[in-house]
Amino acid sequence: MKLYTKGGDKGRTSLIGGERVSKTDVRVEAYGTADELQANIAYLADRMMHEEVLLPYVDDCRRICSLLMTACSLLAMGSKCDYKMPQITEEDITWLEGRIDALQEALKPVEYFTIPGGCELSSLCHICRTVCRRTERRAIEASEYYEVNADMLILINRLSDYLYALCRTITERLDAEEVLWKP
Repeated sequence: MKLYTKGGDKGRTSLIGGERVSKTDVRVEAYGTADELQANIAYLADRMMHEEVLLPYVDDCRRICSLLMTACSLLAMGSKCDYKMPQITEEDITWLEGRIDALQEALKPVEYFTIPGGCELSSLCHICRTVCRRTERRAIEASEYYEVNADMLILINRLSDYLYALCRTITERLDAEEVLWKP
């Protein structure tokens, strides 16, 4: 089987279930942005593997990438798709909330907004956080026109919180300076 199909040469693509849509369809934009987020988080995890103090967070990132693959597949479903798809569940949300709480408990409270920077890995994590926020906006936009798994929207919202807590954790574990906005 060839990698290229030529089916998208005129700006159209197939959703899961066979429905053909424009590559600018809100669902395509949503799952494409979720895919971009997944790639950035995978890169962050790969980079964290070189820092022993950050190894505990690599498994979190790998699990999150798997959840994002599920999110991509849910967003890529056509209107008439009757395939049994994996789902984002309340248990997934509870797991992520537990990870956020664990990170938060180990950090000093923050009194000012955090500005991205301090060290390369923290900045990379902030990039993931901002792409996550865009992913959420695109998924919400898709939900205004099509049925979207509500738990997936909650998970993506929580994920930006997790990434923020991870940014601060990376900064602390690498003994970098946390850059705070003090207008």
